[in-house]
Amino acid sequence: MKRILIATLGSVLIATAPAVAAAQTNPVELIGDVKVDKVVVENGKEKHVLVEPGVVVPGDALLFTTTYRNAGATPIKDFVVTNPLPDAVQLAPQGADQLVVSVDGGKTFGKLTTRRVTGSDGAPRAAVEADVTHIRWVLPVLAPGASGALSYHAIVR
Repeated sequence: MKRILIATLGSVLIATAPAVAAAQTNPVELIGDVKVDKVVVENGKEKHVLVEPGVVVPGDALLFTTTYRNAGATPIKDFVVTNPLPDAVQLAPQGADQLVVSVDGGKTFGKLTTRRVTGSDGAPRAAVEADVTHIRWVLPVLAPGASGALSYHAIVR
């Protein structure tokens, strides 16, 4: 299977066929970004603020975002974006149940609640956020000029 690799801050996006064939004639622009999700207190109330990552430490919350845009003149069907999680992070619980993930290095995908892994004792167990290796989105149709964003929360290991 042909792949287009797009390096981003701490991760790699992989767009796969049939998306690759379509993207060669109707380019889809993908831009990756990562922000640190800081909790600050203003007027006695907590709020989340996204800031550029300088130095991150274990436990820091991150938001990875991939923006996309069909810069071509025709629709693109079934565009697949696969994002391997950097080794230094694990998927955060918020929103994890809504994502399609892999826990086997990108070989198979499904909802986290359906994934199984082998535990340290050799017995199968339910997968958890720390087991996720990849996240995948399938965009059914990208109309010309269509754009949007895909994101997931992670925690620095």
